[in-house]
Amino acid sequence: MAFAQPAPKPDTGHDMPMKMIMPDASDSASTKEYKAAMMHMMQSMPTTFTGDADVDFMTQMKAHHQGAIEMAKVVLANGKDPSVKKLAGEIVSSQQREVETIEQWLKAKGQ
Repeated sequence: MAFAQPAPKPDTGHDMPMKMIMPDASDSASTKEYKAAMMHMMQSMPTTFTGDADVDFMTQMKAHHQGAIEMAKVVLANGKDPSVKKLAGEIVSSQQREVETIEQWLKAKGQ
């Protein structure tokens, strides 16, 4: 009797195949910039956890938000759709404020 095997989970996070986010010569300028932003975000994500749910959340979210800011800046520089660029500008503003809040919180916690 054969048992059904679970489908393999897609690689994400630190297990994401680096080839997927490595710039390729055939990539457009914006794709290269997106891939660079993703690579930077992945490298900025802490690989260890403290066991403190609050600290771990804040440190992971800081890197995540900074990655969102970098990606939004790509569309601001390269995008054409005004509604997308408007959203990207809003993301930069809101995520930057959140990064500042996270940094203040971490500093207050001695992190």
